[in-house]
Amino acid sequence: MGALRTKCVHIKSSNSFITDAPVDNNGKGEAFSPTDTVATALASCMMTIMGIKANDLDIDLTDTTATVTKVMDTNPRRISEIKVIFDFPSVAEQKHRKILENAALTCPVYYSLHPDIKKDIQFNWR
Repeated sequence: MGALRTKCVHIKSSNSFITDAPVDNNGKGEAFSPTDTVATALASCMMTIMGIKANDLDIDLTDTTATVTKVMDTNPRRISEIKVIFDFPSVAEQKHRKILENAALTCPVYYSLHPDIKKDIQFNWR
């Protein structure tokens, strides 16, 4: 697209999203940056894997939210830490909470991130 902005299109669905370089890296910061999408993908993947397991356990995770914070480092410029805070509005038994939390921590994005990236994950249950 130009001007440090990209448009990503999913071929099968034609859904798309825009990325923008962040303000601190010569961009306008008007959309997710590419590194924002990486950090957000972690939370999204973890939630998806928990959702699959929750369906097996007949637990409703509707309205669960995740707050994502990405920490950048310099030299080289890279993601150094991703913080994810999950807030669950539903009630789940302690044993089910552990199953869901363990499922989240085995998501493909979690395992795909470089081991040097610190992952600070919090699960806040009602």
